Amino acid sequence: MIPLEEARSFVLTKCVAGEQVTVALAEAGDLVTTTDLAAAGPIPPFDNTAMDGFAVRAADVAAAPVTLEMVGTIAAGAIPDIEVGPGQAVRIMTGAPMPPGADAVVMVELTTMATDETSVDVAEAVPIGNHIRPTGDDVETGQIVFPAGTHLKPAHLGVCASIGVYDIPVFARPRIGVISTGDELLDGPGPLGIGQIHDSNRHTLLALVNSTGARAVDLGLVPDDEEQIRDAMVAAAASCDAVVTSGGVSMGDFDYVKKVLTEIGDMRWMQVAIKPAKPLAFGTVDGTPIFGLPGNPVSSMVSFELFARAGIRKMMGHTDPIPAPIQGIAGADMLRGPDGKTHFARVHATANGNGQYSASFSGGQGSHQLSAMAAANALAIIPNGNGILTGEPVDLLLL
Repeated sequence: MIPLEEARSFVLTKCVAGEQVTVALAEAGDLVTTTDLAAAGPIPPFDNTAMDGFAVRAADVAAAPVTLEMVGTIAAGAIPDIEVGPGQAVRIMTGAPMPPGADAVVMVELTTMATDETSVDVAEAVPIGNHIRPTGDDVETGQIVFPAGTHLKPAHLGVCASIGVYDIPVFARPRIGVISTGDELLDGPGPLGIGQIHDSNRHTLLALVNSTGARAVDLGLVPDDEEQIRDAMVAAAASCDAVVTSGGVSMGDFDYVKKVLTEIGDMRWMQVAIKPAKPLAFGTVDGTPIFGLPGNPVSSMVSFELFARAGIRKMMGHTDPIPAPIQGIAGADMLRGPDGKTHFARVHATANGNGQYSASFSGGQGSHQLSAMAAANALAIIPNGNGILTGEPVDLLLL
């Protein structure tokens, strides 16, 4: 068996960041920037009010309660063409630009408008700048809002829009093909024949690929026919940036996938010192990375999290492709025996009152028990030995 770190290091050497492209803002979610993004102007671009109320001169309400003359209304998006003079007030809506002469906003809850709307009573004094969002309060002109290498999440896209950046330089979103093979597999809801099982791995892996921000490509189900498998693998390598398969990677397996990949690719067949997901095949076909994951459904998912996710993240330009674990505590005993492997237990982690996660098994730990994986939100990393007792620290890889 080889260490996890060695296997993952080999995977990462074959996965390289993709082409640098420019995409529209709407297509940039989950991608990684290739250059610094700077603001051409300030945000907000003008002084504006943080809430509904009345724009006033702070000096005029220092002796509140006072009554001020109403001289107009400014809505969001309106031009502030009303000047506030001594003893005057302007009704103003959240986000509206501050009118000249005013230096504070009194929120509407502290005021009473006259029935004829010619005056307003102000109940409390407010300081200069009250409820005003000044120009550049969020972003200043020329400020680098996101450096190169930023992983763009929804809030990042909102900032890009606010600074007027609608064309984003990023690493291209990779196309990751997912393919299933096997005469025993049935795709769809039809009744199972003797010896048949539903093809669950492909659908799971397609969703996992999409969760990385890459674009999953469903390459379908291929029967156990050497020629068809060869054609499918060659076509997949030519049309996708990486390919993910499951099954046929164990030492004892004799499988058409293994035979074909050995003939057409530069593959390494590994036994990794982990449980589940010990068998891993990884290499390239015509330069395209091929992830051969184990066939048991839980093993397939764990292998994806440990190897394929890291490889895909590197292809997307992430400088930290390996997801970092967090430390929690064992909410129940996590016992095991020494076997030379690191175990990745399926657990449900719950935040406790101390800001820490407490984790317990989410169900059965067999590599075929997919329902326990579905109930899990983390993998507990249990080193070789006798396990972890209740209350002891445990590293968690959040899913």
